[in-house]
Amino acid sequence: MTYLSWPNILRLGLVQMALGAVLVLTTTTLNRVMVVELAFPATLAGFLFAVYYATQFLRPHFGHGADQGRRRTPWIIGGVAALALGGLAATLSVVLMGSGPVLGIALAIPAFLLIGLGIGAAGTNLLALLAARVAPERKAAAGSAVWIMMVAGLAITGATVGLNLDPYSPQRLLVITGIVCAAAFLLALLGVWGIEGARLESREGVFGEGPKAPAPRSLRIALAEVWADPRARSFAIFVFAAMFAYNAQDLILEPFAGHVFGMTPGESTTLGSKLHQGALLGMIAVLISATWAKRIVHIPTRAWIVGGCLASGAALVALGLGAQLDSWPLSLNVFALGLANGSFAVAAIGAMMGLASEGDGPQEGVRMGVFGAAQAIAFGLGAFLGTVAVDVARALTTSDATAYGAVFIAEGSLFFVSALLALRITIREAPCPALVPGE
Repeated sequence: MTYLSWPNILRLGLVQMALGAVLVLTTTTLNRVMVVELAFPATLAGFLFAVYYATQFLRPHFGHGADQGRRRTPWIIGGVAALALGGLAATLSVVLMGSGPVLGIALAIPAFLLIGLGIGAAGTNLLALLAARVAPERKAAAGSAVWIMMVAGLAITGATVGLNLDPYSPQRLLVITGIVCAAAFLLALLGVWGIEGARLESREGVFGEGPKAPAPRSLRIALAEVWADPRARSFAIFVFAAMFAYNAQDLILEPFAGHVFGMTPGESTTLGSKLHQGALLGMIAVLISATWAKRIVHIPTRAWIVGGCLASGAALVALGLGAQLDSWPLSLNVFALGLANGSFAVAAIGAMMGLASEGDGPQEGVRMGVFGAAQAIAFGLGAFLGTVAVDVARALTTSDATAYGAVFIAEGSLFFVSALLALRITIREAPCPALVPGE
């Protein structure tokens, strides 16, 4: 089969950038406005994101549907369109909450459902397309590259919105969201246009033609085959634990900055972009390690995963302790947390892509769906339980610093558990990548 060249791999990364650009508005800015400006309990934001993440149970279905339908581009484009519409509707719902809380919340639920369906359909099939069409020696580097582009979308959007959102007004937020959603959809179209060609090729040959076309299988059978693979099952469990820890701080970081450090919406959004900037640098380090530096000093993928989990746990513990002090380098601490998060997450994505292409026949979609569902469900539970933990801790103590600090330290301990789980997984290393000039 014909593998994707580096220009086409990077072009697909534009889709990840689009996903990140819309997602950052919902996870940071809208969350902050609900909790601080509108004074809703953090549990409301956690509930809405749990609604979004609940749709991620459908990821295996999205991947299996594309496996059987033999084209992924329609799923990706349709998913990004749903995400953009959902992001715009979610912002409108938050604006309405200021004058009519019941109406705003009623609109927010279907909006977040639409966001979840869009992310699930587009994200699962984008990674499945990469797993199927990227040469084995490039999988780790390709996973790093497209994830770097997603985090670049998060960081650029977060920083740009932070600069333009002050002085805050609901109307300004709505206009900015509309611009970001429209730009994200156009970026995704550019990323996937013509990349599959007339038909999708598989490892066995060309889908849908000749005797090598795969026989249709039910989703239940496909899922049973994936779960019967011990390595795939262990990796899915690790992904769940690590991503639970990863996202438990996501919805409370900006409210923490507002409640404990008195930051404005623009300042806390900019702080959130520091997290993504650190993650971007961590991902770049893994990309360099998986390509040029691999010829000099080989750092195993598992070392990046385990080390990143340990460092992430240490950074969260430091954040919890620093909240108790009169002076603390908050931006530096958040940047370090992002650096550790990025290195472990993108290394895990590279390992995930390798495992996704190990099944018999065209299983990339359903395998990536299983891993993606484990990740997203953990994200949803982590986000929801993180906000619940903060609300409970704030109710039990008169100090916001103590409440948030205790939650951050508990989340850090989950990363240490994830590191132990990662040590039990066997990850096959790809051969040294071939860097062909002009690709």
